[in-house]
Amino acid sequence: MKHGFGRVLAVGGLVVAAAAIRPAAHAAEPLTLTSPAYQDNAVMDVKNSGNATDVPSCAGGGNLSPPLAWTNPPDGTKSFALTMVDPEGASGAGNVHLVTYGIGPAATSFAERELSQPSDKFVGGKNFRGIGTYFGPCPPAGLGWHHYTLILIATDLDPKAPELKPGMTRDELLAVLKGHVKGTAGLILRFKHP
Repeated sequence: MKHGFGRVLAVGGLVVAAAAIRPAAHAAEPLTLTSPAYQDNAVMDVKNSGNATDVPSCAGGGNLSPPLAWTNPPDGTKSFALTMVDPEGASGAGNVHLVTYGIGPAATSFAERELSQPSDKFVGGKNFRGIGTYFGPCPPAGLGWHHYTLILIATDLDPKAPELKPGMTRDELLAVLKGHVKGTAGLILRFKHP
């Protein structure tokens, strides 16, 4: 009987310890990036694919940026940056489809198509087409799935910081953000042409 009582105390102690840990874990929820239209690793609709007359695989797309939302910005966040990269693009060298930054700390989402046009809500960098807005997927036909990695970066830079000048490439942006990152979150979406 004494042995059984000891077990109850041990189990009860674990329950109490777990309950004591839970509030601390809740307070440190990570930055999270989601889409109301897609789960992680979902297939993007043709309306989100690229549209350019000079690239055959880009014909017929809507070039609408997908809707995005984020939660739990880290303490000290003053602005956000957002990029989208296709690591399989350009024969494995990678294609950058979106580079934006200077997104204010109160922002929590972008509606569909909002990143497809210039806006005062973000500073446009330079994607592989040389433009500062979203350019959707358009991988060559028959090459299988491409994975479009969206990365949200929380920074301690003011959205109007002089370092966040318009027209930066992704590499230039990452160099500026070095030492200023408070947290990151990602979302992967897929697309292929038949």
